[in-house]
Amino acid sequence: LGMAITKNFVEMMNGTIEVASKKGEGSTFTVTVKLKTTDRNYKAESGVQLPDNMRAVVVDDDEVISEYMQIMLDGIGVSSDTFTTPQDALDALRKACDAGEPYDLLITDYKMPSMNGLELTNSLRSFDSSKTAVIMLTGYNWDIIDDEVKSSGVDYVISKPVFSDVLLHSIGTVLENKHGKKYSAEAQDEEEKENSLSDRRVLMAEDVDANAEILADLLDLEDVSSERAENGEIAVNMFSSKPAGYYDAILMDVRMPVMDGLTATENIRALDREDAKTIPIIAMTANVFDEDVERSKKAGMNAHLSKPVEPEKLYETMARLIKENRNPD
Repeated sequence: LGMAITKNFVEMMNGTIEVASKKGEGSTFTVTVKLKTTDRNYKAESGVQLPDNMRAVVVDDDEVISEYMQIMLDGIGVSSDTFTTPQDALDALRKACDAGEPYDLLITDYKMPSMNGLELTNSLRSFDSSKTAVIMLTGYNWDIIDDEVKSSGVDYVISKPVFSDVLLHSIGTVLENKHGKKYSAEAQDEEEKENSLSDRRVLMAEDVDANAEILADLLDLEDVSSERAENGEIAVNMFSSKPAGYYDAILMDVRMPVMDGLTATENIRALDREDAKTIPIIAMTANVFDEDVERSKKAGMNAHLSKPVEPEKLYETMARLIKENRNPD
């Protein structure tokens, strides 16, 4: 089914998809599409202003990913040297430190042969005096290794795949935390935005324990308290039993047992209390087709976020909707 969907997408873009497969060796899928160069400027849109002449080391055992990261860094004004082996990257970092010109940033993959990203960071911290900011990339569930991440000296973790706007904001956040300085064109506005979620309370409807735990951790990072409902029926009962204004927002999984998120949203909107009509309800689902978004809106949801959730998108959406709800004018 996944390949059929992919083929349809490719053909909708006037492209082609081909496969070369050999038993016992594997398969290679090749997608060819013609794309226009975008005029979008992520750096200008973000308001993040990175220091001039920033230098980075990128290390990933996949050469294609290293080159991809280098292209993105170049696009946001950061020069970089790429490596496919951790030891070569470590040698370059040490040489730069010895010369009194340490790199500003290390971007490392987590899972690599011979030395993983945590081990590389530990080795770097033995001689760089924590001057180099470290961002680790991973396709794994990083909260499982959260304690190791904190103890190794890694400053930030980004889930793959990585996009330019996420990378730019992540670098800005790391530098702000490291140097205590705002790297934004409008620092005060950014600071207000960052704090806008502090002390908010959210009702989280999610039936999968692992997903609920990850989401709760993400909310906790922004000082947002959360209360969980294991299905839509429980979510409706929890909301109904609390006084008006108790919750600032509801994060609603769409597919749940007993009562799904769409039905739960309709039931909440139908309650005879003012906050039931206005509280922001955000759909969270792996279904991201236009018809799914339309169903969410029709049920009374304010926004539709796809899984896996991008933290910055989650925070931005929540902050905006809560602010609009509290200040409708």
